[in-house]
Amino acid sequence: MDNQLERNKLSPRRRAINLLVHIFLAVLAIIWLLPIVWIVLTSFRAEPGAYTKTFLPQGYTLNNYVKLLTDRNVLNFPRMFKNTLIISVVSCVISTFFVLSVAFSLSRLRFGFRKTYMNMAMILGLFPGFMTMVAQYFILKSMGLTEGSAIRIGLIVVYSACTGLGFQISKGFFDTIPRSIDEAAIIDGATKWQVFTRITLPLAKPIVIYTVMTSFMAPWVDFIFAKVLCRANADQFTVAIGLWNMLQKEYIYQWYTCFAAGAVLISIPIAILFLYMQKFYVEGMSGAVKG
Repeated sequence: MDNQLERNKLSPRRRAINLLVHIFLAVLAIIWLLPIVWIVLTSFRAEPGAYTKTFLPQGYTLNNYVKLLTDRNVLNFPRMFKNTLIISVVSCVISTFFVLSVAFSLSRLRFGFRKTYMNMAMILGLFPGFMTMVAQYFILKSMGLTEGSAIRIGLIVVYSACTGLGFQISKGFFDTIPRSIDEAAIIDGATKWQVFTRITLPLAKPIVIYTVMTSFMAPWVDFIFAKVLCRANADQFTVAIGLWNMLQKEYIYQWYTCFAAGAVLISIPIAILFLYMQKFYVEGMSGAVKG
């Protein structure tokens, strides 16, 4: 009732501004959704090739998905999907543990190398990661992680090992949690590990979910290092390499619509993970268990 009265009191100038704002936001939403709608429509397009005269397909078919999932001779997409999923799950678990552990240590503990490490991490973060690509490749090669099924392990090591440098966002969130809660738990007999797992993490569920999502997405979108490490080992290709191959001149005419279908399919695991975990974003202080 109060909200209705408040809306009735709005001046014509205020109503005009609100209308313009809503129109602007609606236009932005359309611009944002347009590429998604286009890629979904293209994945069902019946006519092959990369170029069409109209935005809407002239015919629709499921053959693009069937070909993508059943063809084993040219581009084995199911195998690429499996490789990427395995790498993503394992590296997500390791990376999340590394990031949150480093962030907690820098937020709650005090030691001599702390400020030096944070300054070093900030400086190193100014340089793109692919600058170390050659060095990382030869290190992995010396360890025997650049051939055969060991390539998966090599990619997991690359995606996980350096994630501790990306602690800044998580540390900033941990800094907002009152230290008095930790002190109360320690007085009750809790160890640092118990404070981390039973106090800090339940209170920091939003940043935990953010870390999980970014760690899980990294292998799906990375192309440069996956291509360098996999080289001609087609059995170890990730989906990024597979989708890139579909756009090569010898494949693009027959595989372009399959490329669109693949782009839709790789979004499914990420969407499922996000939809499952988004409920944890709204959980706050009630999630802590002291002990």
